[in-house]
Amino acid sequence: MIQRKALICDRIRNIKGSFAWVPHKFLRGNFWTSLSQHELILYLFLVMAADRQGLSYYSFDRICSILSITPDAYILARDNLIEKDLIAFDGHMFQVLSLPECPVVSSVHILTSKKDMNRKDPATVQQIIRKCIGGHNA
Repeated sequence: MIQRKALICDRIRNIKGSFAWVPHKFLRGNFWTSLSQHELILYLFLVMAADRQGLSYYSFDRICSILSITPDAYILARDNLIEKDLIAFDGHMFQVLSLPECPVVSSVHILTSKKDMNRKDPATVQQIIRKCIGGHNA
């Protein structure tokens, strides 16, 4: 058995003030590997922003700014975390949920038609919105 001793004794972590934690099962239970990069950073952000009940109230624009992600990437990550049963969202408030028994693996949906592209492709949706509000392509 490995003897565990702190490397820097006066820098041992402890909870002061706010509260954030990730269960070890998140790593051991393959939840980490089941998430995309944007899903992972959004999930960890929500864990750090949440109170003891897992609740947080950050707006999407503030989250996108802090995480340096586009609104499309945020929406996709948020929806996937909901589908994977890791968070709940009511339109204003997030709740980080207790981990399910095992990771929910999303099936990849291939976009094969123009209708699929208009409804589910983030780049296409962004272009449609820009056209509607009179923006120019960047």
